[in-house]
Amino acid sequence: MSETQDISTHLATRLRDLRAEAGMTLDGLAERTGVSRSMISLIERGESSPTAAVLDRLAAGLGVTLASLFARQESVAASPLSRREDQPVWRDPESGYTRRNLSAPGFPSPIELVEVVLPPSARVAYDTGQRAAAVHQQIWIVEGAIALTLGEETYRLGTGDCLSMRLDQPIIFRNLTDTPARYVVALATDPRAGSSSYR
Repeated sequence: MSETQDISTHLATRLRDLRAEAGMTLDGLAERTGVSRSMISLIERGESSPTAAVLDRLAAGLGVTLASLFARQESVAASPLSRREDQPVWRDPESGYTRRNLSAPGFPSPIELVEVVLPPSARVAYDTGQRAAAVHQQIWIVEGAIALTLGEETYRLGTGDCLSMRLDQPIIFRNLTDTPARYVVALATDPRAGSSSYR
């Protein structure tokens, strides 16, 4: 099985499991996220290659981060060490950006680390806004530069810059240069502080 097929199979299983844990039907998740029931069903059967924007909407509706969709289920027996060769890499079929889960798979931690490479001229937009759980995020630029629009404010970030935010409004990542941008995303979720008016 190729790495792409392996990740697709993992995403399908993980999404089904998280939906079951939340006690949600396909229709319920579709209504909450605006993603069609048929699309969710295709993803859960491993028959669709969803974009990052679609996965983010599903993650938000389930009260988890996008990164957690790629993670293994937490276990007290999980190793705290994450070797590079064991870190899953996923490529967004729409923008071509890649994300690598850096955190130890399955190890219980309130923090998730992800490395992202955004290709030249690429754009990734998340229109999720309000979430079922509060998610705090920091972006640290390792190399290159990006423009990040959070709500109505745009930040231009260069190598070494770090931006902190709460994910409660639409966000757009853009690489306006002709070289790839690489950055680390740190995420922490507080399920007690989610929106009471989540759509």
